[in-house]
Amino acid sequence: MSVKEAVVIRFRELMAQRRIRPNELANLSGVTPSTVYSMLDERRKELNISVIKKLCDGLDISLGEFFDVPLFNELEQEIE
Repeated sequence: MSVKEAVVIRFRELMAQRRIRPNELANLSGVTPSTVYSMLDERRKELNISVIKKLCDGLDISLGEFFDVPLFNELEQEIE
């Protein structure tokens, strides 16, 4: 699993727990809906930590809380 896939899984988990949709997350985070949809699109490989931070702010969690789950500790090394 790539970092991008893990980030997508984590945001989908958090949105499901809070029962919010991507448009609601965008409103809470002060970003456009297209920004959220781009972040959730696994085909797009780019990650932007500033966007992750804004989405975490919208979810009222810290970056530490976002990344402090086993999902990120189990990632394979991406350097080949």
